[in-house]
Amino acid sequence: MADPSFDVVSKVERQEIDNALNQTSKELSQRFDFRGANASAEWAGENGVLIQADTEERVLAAIEVFKEKLIKRGISLKSLEMGEPALSGKTYRVTGTIAQGISSEQAKKIAKTIRDEAPKGVQAQIQGDQLRVSAKKKDHLQEVISLLKAGDFGVALQFTNYR
Repeated sequence: MADPSFDVVSKVERQEIDNALNQTSKELSQRFDFRGANASAEWAGENGVLIQADTEERVLAAIEVFKEKLIKRGISLKSLEMGEPALSGKTYRVTGTIAQGISSEQAKKIAKTIRDEAPKGVQAQIQGDQLRVSAKKKDHLQEVISLLKAGDFGVALQFTNYR
């Protein structure tokens, strides 16, 4: 029988982001301080988000509203990368991206942390945009999960595919 294992991934469900965007748009259209600011939040491509308004202050406030909605939906802000407000015609625009997957340098950093600090016999393999962690004992895997949750790797981590 194979050793117990799990996968470390960084994925955000698109539907949850879509729901957060819809809630943000609704709040921007209803709130008194956004009246006449022409504020909006919408998708910009596959993993992009576009937030725009008439003034820079309103754009920054709309970003905060969007971040609040993400937090309420259980999405880590580590998976959101927002740019700086830029004037485009008469409106200020901010584009952001939703990070999907673990980059190779982040995966190497996580694997090194597991090698250095995890119990002996724990192995981490990089498989594309995820990591597979395996060990002889399930207790060691639980220690690795708590170790990774305590560390800050600059990316939101989820643990899936327990075997």
